Amino acid sequence: MALETPATNKPGDYIWYELLTSDVPAAQTFYAGVLGWNFVDSGQSDMDYRIINAGANSVGGLMEITKEMADHGATPTWLGYIAVDDVDATAARLAAQGGRTLMPAMDVPMVGRIAMVADPQGAPFYIMKAQGTGKSLAFADDVPRVGHCAWNELQTSNPAAAWAFYGDLFAWKQDGELDMGPMGKYQFIRHGTVIGAIMPGSAEMGPPRWNQYFRVGDIDAAKAAVEDGGGRIVSGPDEIPGGEFSMNCIDPQGAPFGLVGGRR
Repeated sequence: MALETPATNKPGDYIWYELLTSDVPAAQTFYAGVLGWNFVDSGQSDMDYRIINAGANSVGGLMEITKEMADHGATPTWLGYIAVDDVDATAARLAAQGGRTLMPAMDVPMVGRIAMVADPQGAPFYIMKAQGTGKSLAFADDVPRVGHCAWNELQTSNPAAAWAFYGDLFAWKQDGELDMGPMGKYQFIRHGTVIGAIMPGSAEMGPPRWNQYFRVGDIDAAKAAVEDGGGRIVSGPDEIPGGEFSMNCIDPQGAPFGLVGGRR
């Protein structure tokens, strides 16, 4: 008997991704070349917010870092949105556990209510109560989808504290681990399906952060596209369990991101 795919997202699901960048047109050109994305204007009258589409599905947004953001230290980065039932209540719970709010809760017309927050170790992300119905496919939790996010990886200074925080907030569970030797343990996150992992960070990786891996059809072609587009390969392609390959990159504006895919 085939299992039915859920028609909606549940709290704790990744439902959107956003690139904050210093140069929107340049970033758009770069990612179109690497991931085949197309971009459309969101129609918001007060800001240039562009919707990222992978084929027929919307998977994220692209916006320029505002002066106010830059004044508070914002640099080009990818951020994930995690679904919650109540943004304000979740922000309060998060604060009680040592997290903090970076951008207070606000309503986005026809989109939903959002807040930008950080975990106790400082890794930023959004929480969101979406309007409307239907299931986001931004994170491909059903089948591999080229151009969609395939993996969410937390690089943190305190994995044990991160598990306590995210487990309580989103009911995430640990599901196995890989021993990386001197680098520590790579511990898998299950939330329905396996959605990513938590790992120890390092000085070379920089401050604690979430690293998103987007799926490509051919990892070698993607490597060439990153380099031809002015990006930089930090590591990889490295073979991962299952026979695919992962790669860590930095885009031309300085935002880190990951890619995963097969080899043709």
